[in-house]
Amino acid sequence: MKQYHPAMPHGPIQEVFEDVFFVTGTMKNEFFGSMWQFSRNMTIVRENGALTIINSVRLKEEALAELDTLGKVTHVVRIGDMHGVDDPFYVDRYGATFWAMPGMRVQEGLTVDKKLKEGGELPFGNASFFEFKTVARPEGIIRIDREGGIMIACDSLQNWIEPDQFFDEDTVPTMEKMNFFKKAGLGLAWLHESQPKPEDFVRLKQIPFEHALCGHGYPLKGDAQEEYHRTIAQFFNV
Repeated sequence: MKQYHPAMPHGPIQEVFEDVFFVTGTMKNEFFGSMWQFSRNMTIVRENGALTIINSVRLKEEALAELDTLGKVTHVVRIGDMHGVDDPFYVDRYGATFWAMPGMRVQEGLTVDKKLKEGGELPFGNASFFEFKTVARPEGIIRIDREGGIMIACDSLQNWIEPDQFFDEDTVPTMEKMNFFKKAGLGLAWLHESQPKPEDFVRLKQIPFEHALCGHGYPLKGDAQEEYHRTIAQFFNV
């Protein structure tokens, strides 16, 4: 019998925009030589009764039952190379189509059914895909053409304003010291691992959007583009 990553503490399923849902959960991992516990987010997009899971976070049974009332999980999408531990659980449980970018280190036993690429197919309509082209580890952003533009990001764009209930007390001081907590921030561990070049952000700045749902932090609703442009200028002077 397959062993899946266990369900860890998480919050409720929230409908943050019509047919777009958001869940905050927990992750433990080793970074820079020590164990960290912090929050991570899953986004769920519904179209015609089909659910697409992006940045998967395994839910507990009661929440899975609630998920099933929203629609049928049909697609699981991997947009960040540093996430994905819960992808096998959802793919196997629902027989879902698995999407990932070429070159991603997918979990053992998973087969990529559909490849994500700019200008290519996506699991739902009125959406487009942005690919970071200069990075060491594959990373992308899905833009949904609703509400003035909703960016669904993984580690590249973050909005960790403050620590939440899913952090442990040992991790918070370390992350505070390293300046992880910033509105409309860029992922510091992602920057370290992937080493993106300024030209990716020059392209990113051409995409209009109003909101951002990221793999870490709170939903950023309204004026998200302006906020991220300020951050990008601070990091890359573009």
